[in-house]
Amino acid sequence: MPELPELNPIIHGKLRLALLSLLATVEEAEFTWLRAKTGSTDGNLGAQLLKLEEAGYVEMEKRFVLRKPQTLYRITESGRTALTQYVQALRQLLGAAIDA
Repeated sequence: MPELPELNPIIHGKLRLALLSLLATVEEAEFTWLRAKTGSTDGNLGAQLLKLEEAGYVEMEKRFVLRKPQTLYRITESGRTALTQYVQALRQLLGAAIDA
């Protein structure tokens, strides 16, 4: 039996996987948009985005628009690569489970 791949623990969390998947489809996204798409609380969303930022998978930019703060996030190349590798490992795992 071939060795099963490891799933990246940073991406493996449900919310972090959802965030990277969403960010992979857009150039950048506001915190409020991500909150609405995931149904997450501000605190949980902020904590998970921070973990992705610390891993180098997302970048954050704060700016003001009409005197209101705006926080934007974008996926990095490293984040895109990690997400692609995660999906490949998951496919491999699922293939092994189906073949078993």
